[in-house]
Amino acid sequence: MSGTLGRRLLPLPLVLLAASVLVFLLPRASGLDTTRTVLRSRIADSVPDPAVTERVTRELGLDGPLWQQYLLWFGSVVRGDLGLSFSTRTAVAPQLVAALGVSALLTIGALLLAGLVGIPAGVAAARRPGRPVDRVVTTLSVLGAAVPEFILAPLLVLVFAVALPLLPAAGWGDPAAAVLPVVTLALFPTALAAQLTRAETADVLGSLHITAARARGLSERRLLWIHAARRSLTSVTALSGTFLAGLLGGSVVVEVVFAVPGLGRLLYDAVLAQDLPMVQGSLLVLVTIAVLATIGTELVQLAMDPLSRRAVR
Repeated sequence: MSGTLGRRLLPLPLVLLAASVLVFLLPRASGLDTTRTVLRSRIADSVPDPAVTERVTRELGLDGPLWQQYLLWFGSVVRGDLGLSFSTRTAVAPQLVAALGVSALLTIGALLLAGLVGIPAGVAAARRPGRPVDRVVTTLSVLGAAVPEFILAPLLVLVFAVALPLLPAAGWGDPAAAVLPVVTLALFPTALAAQLTRAETADVLGSLHITAARARGLSERRLLWIHAARRSLTSVTALSGTFLAGLLGGSVVVEVVFAVPGLGRLLYDAVLAQDLPMVQGSLLVLVTIAVLATIGTELVQLAMDPLSRRAVR
């Protein structure tokens, strides 16, 4: 396992380095004038004095070649300095840490809810193929995967915050305020977890070794949860890394609708304000989490599935 871990972590620095280059070049490729953006955040004059523009360009280190700008920026990132926000004139890193904590709570809650609902639903559908339970789970999972978050979020607000005032419509701090955002984020992974679990479990239940186990007198409950569901759990775990990164980055709509001060809302506000350091810092954090989550879930899958370990060797 240690050799596998080393091979999986070996390309990590190169991947993160390539990601940092892309994050650095993104605003340049979009044609954003960094100097004018900084000046607009400091002064109201739409046509700043050329001397002021030149001085700010030197202060930002934008008067040197592109490779030199990247090295200066990357050196600051390695030291944990992501610069100052153009909008608030405060350090970017502490704001990202606070926002990431909020988004992490929403994401972990959504993944837990998806596992607690999707996996048992998929197993129940696979246990009774063609029965009403199977049809209901299949229909609901298809609908859950098809409904986008920007439609589901307002609907949940109208039902549970307006028509039935049971939960807060927006805000953060009260545990009840996290219910609607978590449910909204959890719908898509729950639907996929149910579909994948049903397919994997049905495939295992129809295999020869399960038939042989039945002949030996093993109970259906043991066959279902020990042998069949274990394979589907491995597959769902393999997708959880993708879900984790996707939920962190794709929670912009949810956090904006429910006024949640998470990473998605922070990135949304930074893009509108053309706050370059905040945009770059947010993207860098999201890419790093995506890479680490993918590698982590792959290692967990290898630990859970002996066949995968033998294939890697």
